[in-house]
Amino acid sequence: MRKILDQLISQVALDKNQARDIMLRIANEEFSDAEIAAFLTTYLMRAISVEELAGFRDALLELAVKIDFGNVQAIDLCGTGGDGKNTFNISTLSAFVTAGANYKVVKHGNYGVSSVSGSSNVLEHLGYQFTNNQDLLKSQLDNNNICFLHAPLFHPAMKAVGPTRRSLKVKTFFNLLGPLVNPASPSHQVVGVYNLHVARLYQYFLQQVDRAYIVVHALDGYDEVSLTSPTKVISNYQETIINSHDFGLKNLNQSDLFGGNSVAEAGKIFTDILAGNGTKAQEDVVLANAGLAIHCFEPDRSLVDCVLQARESLQSGAALSILKSIT
Repeated sequence: MRKILDQLISQVALDKNQARDIMLRIANEEFSDAEIAAFLTTYLMRAISVEELAGFRDALLELAVKIDFGNVQAIDLCGTGGDGKNTFNISTLSAFVTAGANYKVVKHGNYGVSSVSGSSNVLEHLGYQFTNNQDLLKSQLDNNNICFLHAPLFHPAMKAVGPTRRSLKVKTFFNLLGPLVNPASPSHQVVGVYNLHVARLYQYFLQQVDRAYIVVHALDGYDEVSLTSPTKVISNYQETIINSHDFGLKNLNQSDLFGGNSVAEAGKIFTDILAGNGTKAQEDVVLANAGLAIHCFEPDRSLVDCVLQARESLQSGAALSILKSIT
């Protein structure tokens, strides 16, 4: 590790093979918590390269618990986290709304590290039982259009660095890796990122992956469509800036997206929104992100039309029914 740290501190990036090797050794628990912390913090002082990202990802997928849902067309909706905004669980709610609109969702997620409540926190609080049993997950996907892949059950390397990440309480490059290592390798993906540099990094990386993708970054810092500012969008087929009116919606205030101070509060917000008891602002931001997911499946449809379909999923109770079925 000392040699690797010296290289990184000297601002010399790892090549793809070096990155893969060091991640394999981390997963094999060859290093102390202090060495892992030092390694992670070097990336707080320099940007990760595409080659490093690819090497780390290759190692994680090589070690991952394998899962195969066949040729099903499914989407993952997730963000990198690390935007420091403490929003409610927008992407996870959007996943249920998308599933309620009759699209398959394979959601990959974890406990929150730099936020109060990650997707795993809120789903666990609501009664979802994490599993890596392929048959059970496939049944959930077939019958409810959604299943959840809790990262530590599939990625031993993430489990190995979990305590260190929680101790650091800051975003690390593992925030960047999470959305790229869904072990089911879904055919579609909407991923939110916390700055424009990461958006470009994801673009360069995802161009090499056989997947329909949309990368989003709200220009006021959110790792999702926030409706509080214009949003940068990069996909397989276009790069543009979209605004609230492109969804047929109005601008929101940042205070509208507050996620609470505890997992219990986050859980209440979650169920309130699905039950139709959320605020209009809360509903609209979920509909915008679910609409974008539908648009990823059907890029020839307008965002306004996709949001209308998402609204029907929410208002009909279909999304809530799915949550009740799997928890």
